[in-house]
Amino acid sequence: MAKVRSVHSCTECGAESPRWQGQCPQCKAWNTLVEAVVEPAGANAARFAALAGNTGKLQTLAELEPREEPRTPTGIEEFDRVLGGGLVAGGVVLIGGDPGIGKSTLLLQALSLLALHHKAIYVSGEESGEQVALRAQRLQLDPGGLQLLPEINLERILATLKEERPRIAVIDSIQTVYSEVLQSAPGSVAQVRECAAQLTRFAKQSGTSLIMVGHVTKDGTLAGPRVLEHMVDTVLYFEGDTHSSFRLVRAFKNRFGAVNELGVFAMTERGLRGVSNPSAIFLSQHSQQVAGSCVLVTQEGTRPLLVEIQALVDGAQNPNPRRLSVGLEQNRLAMLLAVLHRHAGVGCFDQDVFVNAVGGVKIAEPAADLAVVLAIVSSLRNHPLPRQLVVFGEIGLAGEIRPAPRGQERLKEAAKLGFTVAVIPKANAPRHAVGEMRVIAVDRIEEAIDRVRELEA
Repeated sequence: MAKVRSVHSCTECGAESPRWQGQCPQCKAWNTLVEAVVEPAGANAARFAALAGNTGKLQTLAELEPREEPRTPTGIEEFDRVLGGGLVAGGVVLIGGDPGIGKSTLLLQALSLLALHHKAIYVSGEESGEQVALRAQRLQLDPGGLQLLPEINLERILATLKEERPRIAVIDSIQTVYSEVLQSAPGSVAQVRECAAQLTRFAKQSGTSLIMVGHVTKDGTLAGPRVLEHMVDTVLYFEGDTHSSFRLVRAFKNRFGAVNELGVFAMTERGLRGVSNPSAIFLSQHSQQVAGSCVLVTQEGTRPLLVEIQALVDGAQNPNPRRLSVGLEQNRLAMLLAVLHRHAGVGCFDQDVFVNAVGGVKIAEPAADLAVVLAIVSSLRNHPLPRQLVVFGEIGLAGEIRPAPRGQERLKEAAKLGFTVAVIPKANAPRHAVGEMRVIAVDRIEEAIDRVRELEA
């Protein structure tokens, strides 16, 4: 049998070189040579063969019978929510996050629960078996049915998985695994791509649910090639400050469920525990009303959350006033300040403006615009907003307030938590009363500011 070898190919011109060089010998581009596997003729046919016999057959869509994929619950409710209900047979999950944020802890907890009813293997490439056992003891987990494999060699890992045929397997982490075929070091682009492709291939063929832990860069994105996220079925990100006890797990891609789902956890002495009422951790408890604070009803996947938006407006100490936002988009803050000045006559051109989303949550949806503007106006005038007020709505450049999706669900969540007044876009006005809540529907930014001022009076 011919030996599998590797070559370095240029990502710009496609030229090949037997070894790595800083400059491509053909197009003279720098740092473009990437290692890749070259197999003898006929080997690729078996390696990349179709998963099923009818995948290459031409069919009409009407001939196919769609079926719901059966789920395997992990036993952790918040984790299942982000996954879309649980693990899918043959599904591949990639989970990333900052070091020490709790990725290994959460997966060890989930696997120890799954091992009570299913065959599960934990492949540890970063820690020894004793370290994993010590963590399980510290978390007071039942490790009876959980099998551990401290290994980083891809060929040995695949051989063990093919022999044992587990229902669930965890690879912690994909950056530590290496293949003997490639000469590059573990964690390189070629190694991560090849190892992830081989493991994904095994999961699809065997039906094993595979979870891979991925490192992140200093920018917070998953390390390695971008194709890594395209290979897998689900991409999860851990968020939150390591100095805080709360952790957020967000789904950025999910072929078997909704994206942008959010799971909220609290780090305790016995590991991560799901938070049943996550809105409580995003709302500050003030002894008295304070200026610059506004409660927003945001939507994370299928879950409405109440988040406190805080703004601080202070006189600028230099010719260039500062615009700083934490948890919100920086460029959108500058746009909202321009709209606020043009259409509502409220200028902050000589003021430093700081905006923060309480609890470390990151809000990407534009429905937070109205809450940001009202918090800024409240801080600028030093007038607190009513305590039981919630708002949501997108603001356009013309000063109009655009509707937000799932408005009825947002209002019901706010009413359930005791809020009695809501300022919302006119297009989101409910047809029927929502509990005892007073709903104020507005369609312009200046109208919203005037109506809130009437409430303050």
